[in-house]
Amino acid sequence: MEDIQNHKDHRNIDIDQVGVKGIRYPITVLDKDMGEQQTVAEINMYVNLPRYYKGTHMSRFVEILNEHSRRISLENFAEILAEMKERLNAQSAHMEIAFPYFIKKCAPVTGSEGLMEYRCIFKGSLDSGTDLMIIIHVPISTLCPCSKEISEFGAHNQRGEVRLQVRFKKFVWIEDLIKIVEESASTDVYSVLKREDEKYVTEKAYQNPMFVEDIVREIAVKLNNDSNITWFAVESENFESIHNHNAYAYIEKRKNTRL
Repeated sequence: MEDIQNHKDHRNIDIDQVGVKGIRYPITVLDKDMGEQQTVAEINMYVNLPRYYKGTHMSRFVEILNEHSRRISLENFAEILAEMKERLNAQSAHMEIAFPYFIKKCAPVTGSEGLMEYRCIFKGSLDSGTDLMIIIHVPISTLCPCSKEISEFGAHNQRGEVRLQVRFKKFVWIEDLIKIVEESASTDVYSVLKREDEKYVTEKAYQNPMFVEDIVREIAVKLNNDSNITWFAVESENFESIHNHNAYAYIEKRKNTRL
């Protein structure tokens, strides 16, 4: 049968990325406590397309996923990218794997167990070299230092979210990155809290007020001291409880430069 994709295109324009988006697929993620965790990811896969090809072979992306079955993880990410380049005759390959990751988390006083969900993304590309990145979204709670200072009693607090991106030399645990973020907030967010836990969390936040500026700086200091991290970007957003806007801060750093 005739292969239309391999026909020449008269417009003489390269395409940077072409491929498939939104593939729902089961994957295996390494779990620091349990060994492995099964989850369902949404996967995007792209390659570049030179100007002399009319189209790429979309079915080959899915074939590559099927050949790896459930063995899709950060450990074989580069291998999959290399297969994409080879099978699709491309100079560069790109893949994004977004998935929910669950960690069992105990309430601070009663020890009541619950599952916390964290949104994670593995993102990578392969051209002249391999570039891999982990992105995590971590819910946090903050209490406003200014509100505490000016109020006779109480202070406004709110939930927020930290979005952390890192590049690294060797394997890094998702749990370790989450811990860095949560320890930099006024207090953690939990899925299950009894009254004793709620009292503890509320008082802890009051004793540890944090602006979004404080949070990104605290995280940046910790990542800057981690020799395994080569680059990071951290952003913190508060979903404000008394303002009609959100508070936001962002830091990006390549480790061979100063903060």
